[in-house]
Amino acid sequence: MSPAKADIIAKLRREILPLQGISIPEKNNPLNTCLGSIRFAFPQASFPTGAIHEFICEKTEDKSASGGFISAIAAQLMKSGGATVWISNARTIFPPALKLFGIEPDKIIFIDLKKAKDILWVMEESLKCHGIAAVVGETETLSFKSSRRLQLAVESSKVTGFIIRNHPRKTDNNACVSRWKICQLPSQSHDGLPGIGLPNWNVELLKIRNGKPGSWQLEWNGEYFKQLETNHHSFSREEKRKTG
Repeated sequence: MSPAKADIIAKLRREILPLQGISIPEKNNPLNTCLGSIRFAFPQASFPTGAIHEFICEKTEDKSASGGFISAIAAQLMKSGGATVWISNARTIFPPALKLFGIEPDKIIFIDLKKAKDILWVMEESLKCHGIAAVVGETETLSFKSSRRLQLAVESSKVTGFIIRNHPRKTDNNACVSRWKICQLPSQSHDGLPGIGLPNWNVELLKIRNGKPGSWQLEWNGEYFKQLETNHHSFSREEKRKTG
């Protein structure tokens, strides 16, 4: 393909993404710096903001890992101002632990509800608030209609939403731009010191609209994700050039 054609295709991709409800932040955005090489999985090598991201949790440990991963991303989104709303039917987050991910606990608005339909309604209303940095909702079910309503809400406000699916009975197609599965990995001791090490996760990006799914083993060091070993999906120079 000639350079001229490649530039035309790249330009068209940049113009199409906003029409699909995906906001692309600047490439020097702290969120992309935090993600490191994992960002090459996303369109234009930038984490899609102003979109809904789905996390599949088959076990309680997966829910904890997903919560940590989301917290690290939400912390970067909150640097430009705004709080995060966290909605669930059984709050399991230990607020002081959020400091590990760079979040002051008083910057999280926790809302506890019993019914799934109420969680989705409050999440939709929260996503419409322009002053919110991110919204996290925990639920088991998510229909295409519900996910579409959430996506329409963020297309106006540009707020980023995260859905944690706890023990989902099925994972049908929906309007979320990505689907993740985060699992715990044993922590590693640093400098031979005893005690618990930093959080380690196996991160699977199962689907990503206009991107490239992949798998990574990552450690959160308090500032960014550090890759523990070569990811299962390696990006070539050509793929990195095309994504940004």
